[in-house]
Parts: sequence; structure tokens; C-alpha cells
Amino acid sequence: MLGVNGAGKSTTFKSLTHDIVPTTGKIFVGGYNIQTQFSQARKLIGYCPQKDAIFNLMTVEEHIWFYARLRGIPSAKQDEIVKRTIKELNLSEYHDKLAGTLSGGNKRKLSVAIATIGDPPIILLDEPSAGMDPEARRFMWQVVAKISQRDKKSAVILTTHSMEEAEALSTKMGIMVRGGIFRCFGSSQHIKNKYGTGFEIEVKIGKPSYD
Repeated sequence: MLGVNGAGKSTTFKSLTHDIVPTTGKIFVGGYNIQTQFSQARKLIGYCPQKDAIFNLMTVEEHIWFYARLRGIPSAKQDEIVKRTIKELNLSEYHDKLAGTLSGGNKRKLSVAIATIGDPPIILLDEPSAGMDPEARRFMWQVVAKISQRDKKSAVILTTHSMEEAEALSTKMGIMVRGGIFRCFGSSQHIKNKYGTGFEIEVKIGKPSYD
């Protein structure tokens, strides 16, 4: 879901997770009505909100354990899943650090880790790479791509301001405007062919020799 601030991306996610009540219409997740059957629907959703849902005085590892238990992962599998999740998000170096002391980029990694615990069928990531430097952003793209491709268990829906990020991660994208209206929806190439104008020129300059 691609759009500028105010386009309605985060509001859509808040509606999907029952954080706010839609003014009209109905929402179904996995066949469950969000308004009346949220206790069943929420078991299918992993959610990384725009503002990190972490506790400053808990360590990274404690967060993963805590949310793994909330997710209902059996005790026998918790240790394996906690270690795998920390490793996949490249948080091993910080596993015993208090979340409040982490950098902004590592806080986003922790929030994404929380959303992916237990491989839920639907993973909602609200600007997962916000505040990251280019190297960390590329790493996050690899993580998101791996999650969506791993055993084909999870569908990942993410929001972003960046067309580059949308192209790198998405098989389908929708451009949102004015509070939740989809202006267009389709593959990256389809949107470019239908709505793109002008040309993209790539220039490479060779390094001159001393002579």
C-alpha cells in the first residue's frame, strides 16, 4: 500500500486490527468478521504498527518470549522459535539489551520480529523500514521477502512512502489517496505501463585514466 502521509494506510491497518471501528462497511479476515468475531480473527494476524509496541524495560529476548506466549506457541517449541526469530532479524548482538536503549532501526527490527512470531497467515507491516539507514533498510527488505516466500505460509501486506521499496518487495501494489481511496491496483509493471509518463535514464560514467 503506497501513499503519502494522510492517504489512509495506517488507518486501514487500524481497521483491520480492530484498533478503530470503521464508519461503514464490513471487514472479514480469514472468513471472520472483525467487528463480531475478532477473538478468532486476531489469531490469524501479526501486526507491526507504525509506532513500536515495545516495553522499554524488557530485553529483546524477553519481548520475543512474551509475545510467543501470547501467540499461544506450545512450550516445547518456544525456545527454538525465539532463537530463530532473533537470528533472522539480526538481533543476536542485542538479545540481552533493554529495548529502550536500542536504536530506532533496531526497534523496528524488534517490532517486525514480534509480528512474525509463529508464522501467522497474515502479516501487516506499517512502514517496517522507517527510520533506518540504507544498509539496514536493505536488510529489512531481505527479511520481508524471506518471510513472504518461506513455505508460502504468510501473506505480507506493508505500507510505504517509497516506490523503490514497493517495487523491491511487492507482487501487487495499490496507490492510496485522500483517506483510503485506491487510485490504482496491480503489479508494478502494470501500473508503470498504464500511468507512467516520461522516461527513466540511467547514466554510468567511467573513471578517467591519469593520462
